[in-house]
Amino acid sequence: QVQLVESGGGLVQTGGSLRLSCAASEGTFSSYVMAWFRQAPGKEREFVGSINRSGGTTGYADSVKGRFTISRDNANNTVSLQMNSLKPEDTAVYYCAARTGYLTKSHLSDYDSWGQGTQVTVSS
Repeated sequence: QVQLVESGGGLVQTGGSLRLSCAASEGTFSSYVMAWFRQAPGKEREFVGSINRSGGTTGYADSVKGRFTISRDNANNTVSLQMNSLKPEDTAVYYCAARTGYLTKSHLSDYDSWGQGTQVTVSS
């Protein structure tokens, strides 16, 4: 388990950009596969994207592919989500998640640690 804290959420207009950050508590950050999920009111938490331990491989949900980019800085124990061309349907609480192991996975049950979430609201 690792403690995760997200930041960077806020209110943005359609077409705008936000950058979310997730800070991890441990120096063994590079041992974790990281991911971002989001949850809109009344909906299930859904996968957004993931990044492998070295940062060399990423995967994204079709709904955000081409607009969102995940990156990580293992030296500083952080992972980021750059969100461009935001749409109202991107409005949700965004969560940072971590899992042990080396495989990137897209199901929330595969992740061991979660941040508290940060709200992203995209106005129309």
